[in-house]
Order: sequence, then structure tokens, then C-alpha cells
Amino acid sequence: MMFKSARDYIKNVKHNDPAARHALEIILLYPTVWAVVNHRIAHWLYKVRLLFLARLISQLSRFFTGIEIHPGATIGKCLFIDHGMGVVIGETAEIGDYVNLFHGVTLGGTGSGADAGKKRHPTIGNHVLIGAQATLLGPITVGDNAKIGANAMVVKDVEADDTVIGQIARSKKYYK
Repeated sequence: MMFKSARDYIKNVKHNDPAARHALEIILLYPTVWAVVNHRIAHWLYKVRLLFLARLISQLSRFFTGIEIHPGATIGKCLFIDHGMGVVIGETAEIGDYVNLFHGVTLGGTGSGADAGKKRHPTIGNHVLIGAQATLLGPITVGDNAKIGANAMVVKDVEADDTVIGQIARSKKYYK
């Protein structure tokens, strides 16, 4: 099972990055691989309430990869973070399968520490593409197969199969 998911992950990276030459290069040199592996460990520790260790692994991973994923975030299979520097994924974020994020993406929260336990971060469907520097804030939902343009500021739900662009992001239907 573990080897099949690793094979699927490497296959997904090769599919999404034409510069990826072979599996060893992906495993050793792609920060997305290390960030996701470290997150899986930190997330398990978070779920068993070893919160300090979870945060320690999360922060060490951030230091080495430039990708910050809170240990409480839920991530599906085959997340690909292309040129991951500056990506931030918040505590209550949920990410589906085969999602592609580019550098500088923020899946950020709204609310304060007093809102602990409440959903404060986005939920991302399957097969979603989120462009560079896009910011998604609050407990919004992005449907399956949606695309978020680079530098978009998204504060409202995005329907499945839709494309949103701009600041504040609007559906391409808005421009017709």
C-alpha cells in the first residue's frame, strides 16, 4: 500500500512537472515530497495529541522546504506543490486528491485564537489547480476541478469546474 501510494505520487509529479526526470531526483530534490512526508508524520502526531512534537516537525520542515503546513491540516493523496517556497496551509484546511499548488499560495484562516476548534480555513476539492500567490481565506469551499488564477484573492466559495481570477476573484462567468 505504502509503495503504491509512493509510486502514484512520483507519477503525479512527473505528470505535472516536465522538468522531473526520474524518481530518485523527485524523492531527493523536490521540496514538495519532503513537505508532504513531514506533514504526514506531524499530522499523525497531532491526531494522537503530541502537539509539541507535531509543531516541531512542522517548523523544521518549513525551515528546510519553505513550505508551511500546519499539522492539523488534512491533505489527500498526491498533493503537488510546484516551486513550493512561501506556501502556507492553515490548521483547519482540507485538501482533496491530486491538487496542484504553485509558490506563494496561502490557504489562510479568518478568526482568532478564541475560535479554536472552529473551521477557519478553506476546503479544497479534488483535481484543483491554484496559481502562484493566490490567497484563499476563511472557511470557503473550492469545488472539484476548479482553477484559481495567479494572485487571486478568494473569499467566497468556488463552484466545481469553475475558474476564478482577479482580486477579489470573480467567476469567469462574471466577465461574459
